[in-house]
Amino acid sequence: MRRSFFLLFFLFTAALSYAENKVVYVIHLQQDIDAPAVRIINKGLQEARQRNSDYVLLHLNTYGGELSAADSIRTALLYCDIPVLAFIDNEAASAGALIALACDSIYIRGGGSIGAATVVNQTGEALPDKYQSFMRSMMRSTAEMHGKRKILQGRDTVEVWRRDPLIAEAMVDPHVIVLGLIDSTKVLTFTADEACAFGYSEGKAESINEVLSLAGITPVEIKEYTPSWLDRIILFLMNPLLQGLLLMCIIGGIYFELQSPGIGFPLAVAITATLLYFAPLYLEGLADYWELLLFVAGLVLVVLEIFVIPGFGVAGISGILLCIAGLALAMIDNDLFSTPEGWDLSPLAKPLFIVSVGVFGGIAGGIYLSKKIYHTKMFGRIALKTDLSGTTGYVGVPAGLEALVGQMGRACTSLRPSGKIEVDGEIYDAIAEHGMIEKNTVVVITHYETGQLYCAVKD
Repeated sequence: MRRSFFLLFFLFTAALSYAENKVVYVIHLQQDIDAPAVRIINKGLQEARQRNSDYVLLHLNTYGGELSAADSIRTALLYCDIPVLAFIDNEAASAGALIALACDSIYIRGGGSIGAATVVNQTGEALPDKYQSFMRSMMRSTAEMHGKRKILQGRDTVEVWRRDPLIAEAMVDPHVIVLGLIDSTKVLTFTADEACAFGYSEGKAESINEVLSLAGITPVEIKEYTPSWLDRIILFLMNPLLQGLLLMCIIGGIYFELQSPGIGFPLAVAITATLLYFAPLYLEGLADYWELLLFVAGLVLVVLEIFVIPGFGVAGISGILLCIAGLALAMIDNDLFSTPEGWDLSPLAKPLFIVSVGVFGGIAGGIYLSKKIYHTKMFGRIALKTDLSGTTGYVGVPAGLEALVGQMGRACTSLRPSGKIEVDGEIYDAIAEHGMIEKNTVVVITHYETGQLYCAVKD
């Protein structure tokens, strides 16, 4: 009886202890900030809610990336209904600083840093002030979202920002001066100790367990976000390098099919590459159906220009522009054109670069490979490699036929209206100028036009 009582007491105590464990869901973000990073955060936060997690810990180490992707992550973290802790495991630079600032608490590894959030282009040069102004406002508003705290100054209680918005601005703009901190013309970057001293970090930690200990989260049960095989495939397909290769396959496949209609294999490659290009972007909400329709409409216009409308005019140029627009717009969020200062076209720069490289690479590669591949054993049967020379029996339009105009001849066959005539013992193809001409009728050659003799009955 006593043994049963102690066993029940032990099980009850263990169950109660387990129930009191705080569930911390860890999301690792140690890469450039781009579309795959946005997917990792969104999926991680979704799973954290599904598992009824008490906290989310963002294990962060990044040198920055795309502003549009960073803004999407920032918004998701700010409005997350679960407290989010950031563990900066070395660096949170540029877009990474914005993401860290969106978390409720920040902990930094010794030797780490946070800051340097100036908006730059692909070569590292600072963009015009329009972009810096937008980034300053995002950094400032993100800092303000964490509110104020009350401190005692002498006998008075005053409110101060938990994270000073002016300091957040100084991480973007080298002209912002923060008294007692920075008065130079350099962009602000905090070390781990400086971040703790100025309220931008709750402490220094060397591991996730130390972060949780400093935050007072005990006892704890740690769970981690692990991408599924489908997530890994989608993340792989969203890689910018692979997207460029898929673009080359799309353009190259279409070029090959137009060069040798009816083969089917190049068209199948182009269709497969198109599906692999658009599918992950559509699933992530970046691409919409109208962007796919833009691409299809562009292809239709290009085909019409080649096979229906002579020349290279409005239809062909419009088709190319629609194809490029559809492919580029599919890479970015559809709501990124609305900013506090109007349309922000900077997110289009990278997609347009990738698409342009892919299109021109596909065309150049198609031209080069078309000269090589059709001389291989496998594909050599579908290419004409023999010269149609006269020595092997191939005869084109004879030269000097215009000299026969005005000469007399005889119809070797009936001309209804075409047939054959004999002139000075030579047989020629001819067309009756008017009506039909019976065999053995004497004719006169009236004129010569586009490789063809015309004749009429001699009066």
